[in-house]
Order: sequence, then structure tokens, then C-alpha cells
Amino acid sequence: MDWKTRLLNPAPQARRDYASLATPVYRGSTVVFSDQDAVTDDWRQAEHGYSYGLYGTPTALELAARLADLEGAEATLIVPGGQAAIALIYLAYCTAGSHALVPHSAYGPNKAMATGMLRGLGIDVEPYDPMIGAGIAALIRDNTALIWCESPGSVTMEIQDVPAIVAAAHDKGVAVALDNTYAAGVLFDAFAHGVDVSMQALTKYVGGHSDLLLGAVSARDRAAFDKLGPIYQQLGLAVSPDDCSLALRGLQTLALRLDTLEKSTLQVATWLANHPAVDTVFHPALATCPGHDHWKRDWSGSASVFSFVFKDRITADQVVDFINALAVFKIGLSWGGVHSLAVVYPDLDRPLQDFGGRIVRLNIGLESVSDLIADLDQAMPSD
Repeated sequence: MDWKTRLLNPAPQARRDYASLATPVYRGSTVVFSDQDAVTDDWRQAEHGYSYGLYGTPTALELAARLADLEGAEATLIVPGGQAAIALIYLAYCTAGSHALVPHSAYGPNKAMATGMLRGLGIDVEPYDPMIGAGIAALIRDNTALIWCESPGSVTMEIQDVPAIVAAAHDKGVAVALDNTYAAGVLFDAFAHGVDVSMQALTKYVGGHSDLLLGAVSARDRAAFDKLGPIYQQLGLAVSPDDCSLALRGLQTLALRLDTLEKSTLQVATWLANHPAVDTVFHPALATCPGHDHWKRDWSGSASVFSFVFKDRITADQVVDFINALAVFKIGLSWGGVHSLAVVYPDLDRPLQDFGGRIVRLNIGLESVSDLIADLDQAMPSD
């Protein structure tokens, strides 16, 4: 063959028996088939073989298989981020004319999708009190197709009675989806508690270093997986094998990081709970957190995110000054990484609750706890 042709020959020339502890990063879009009869275009690559890079290379499928094993799922799909995971679930279960329920305390972009794109598609998404428990049965309609849970809730950290919601939903043939990001898929066993579909933003604890964007959608059974798969294929939710490789690496230290983060976060939360400028601390392991009893019953641990509310005498401007005075804590959204973060929510929308710009969310990282407490202390507003 001409040298120009030889340059394009994909046949391997080096040995392929390299045994490594790391999963290789497989990059590629085109899959080469052995013959024409083998050509297929099927998203179920784990069963039917590889067909196209859009549905994942072996790197992505390895991550999916490991997460499914970790969560006790039938199967897992890897998507570009947490919001993509939320969209996939909505569009798999809801069509024009459907009704869905989502807690008031859900992740902001979830609610934005409900009032934006989904409303435009003729899907009615109704907010509900996250502490409603079995009372959600009264909100289920004949056209209800999906009930979302998010526990703890975003910012206000409500721990939902997921088993009670699941029981009410399944009694009327309605599927339940859970945003299980805070639990990293392991601190709360979604499928043992009857959830149909569980998702998490791998951006957070699985990635663990604030350097990737990925999401995961895990199905309890084959019926749920078959419902998700065709929509996953049609949306073209391709992921980067490089990001999947980072997530696979993050899984190896997940247990150690979660253990350290839990201990450090509890120390900081307890210190804040005893500070004279602080009114309430919303941490799942503290009795002041809504749904704390549900956490004690259903959870195996807590993680790095929590919120606290300053007392009424502290003004919104003082809270902003507090945030700006922090040195070790960085100001930023997201969480689950190794760095401690702080952010104030001046316009948080919760029914019958007005925090007056006095609620702050913290993510505790891997810095020394004494340094974190000292940083919070020096930034505290004076009387």
C-alpha cells in the first residue's frame, strides 16, 4: 500500500496485552464492523455491541456499569450533566397533556425547566410541599405521569419521606424519580426505598474535584431502562470519554472523601449552630433540619453541603459583607469538590418563608476544619 494509505490503517501494531489498573480512555465516533450484516444503530450497546460513539465508548460504559453496581440499579445511562439527566427523565415519562409533581425545594434549573420548556410542550408541572409525605396522594391526578423527589432539598435541605411518597405514587401507578446527588448515590439507597429512576450530577461527589460536567440516570428495573433508552438515543446525549475517565478515577476515592467531608462538615455546622449571630442551621444530621427524623431512619450518613440562617438583627447587606470577607472559603456555586465554598441566596423563593437575604449555603471541602472555622469567625457580622 502507498504510504498515504498506510497512515490511515487503524489496525493496531503495538501489543494489546497491557494490563493496567486504570480504564483506558477510548475516543471515537465511528465503530468499524466485521461485515455488513453486523451493522446496527442501537443504543443498547452493553447488550448488542458497539454501534456508534454517540452512545458511549467503552470508557463511558465502564463508568455506567460501575455506577449501576454501586447503586443496585438495573442499568445506568451517562449524560452530559445533571440538568441533562433531569431533562431525560422528564421527557421519558411525560408527554403533552401529562401532569408531574416537583417539590418547592428542588434544584432551581429543574423548576425553571418545568415553567419553561415543559410548559411550552404542554406538560403541567405542579410544585408541592417537600414535607408532604403520604399526603401527596391528594395531588395525584388521572394524568399524573411522574413525581420528583429531591432529598435533601436545594438550599433549604428538607429531607423528604421518600418511602411514603413512593407508596402513594405506586398505589396509583405513578413513577417516582429522585435527584440523589447529595447522597452520591450511596448515602441513600434509592432503589431499596422503591424509587423508579434515580439521577445524580456526577459533577459533584463522583467527579470530586470541580473539573468535569457529567450526569447519571439509573433505572430500578428493565421497564424503566427501556423507557429511558429511546429518549436518550433521540436526544443525542453524548459524553466525553475524558470526563468519564476522570469520574472513574473519582470513584476510587469517593468513600474516603465522603467520610472526611462528613466529619468536617458536622464540626463546622455544630460550631455555627452555637454562634450568637446564627438563628438556624439546616444540616440533615441536626435536629433543626426539616425531616431530620427521616434522615435518621433512611440514611447511612451525611455529606458536605448545608445552609444556615442569620438572626433577624443581621441585615442582608451584612450577610453580603460576611460572604465578601471570607478568605479560605471561595464564593461559588456547585459543590462536592475539595474546596470550601460559600454563597448567599438573597431572593430564595419558598412558599410562606422569607429569609430576607439571610440564608447562606456552604460546601465544606478538605481544608483544615480549624482554618474554616477561623475564617467564618473573622467574617461574622458584629453587633
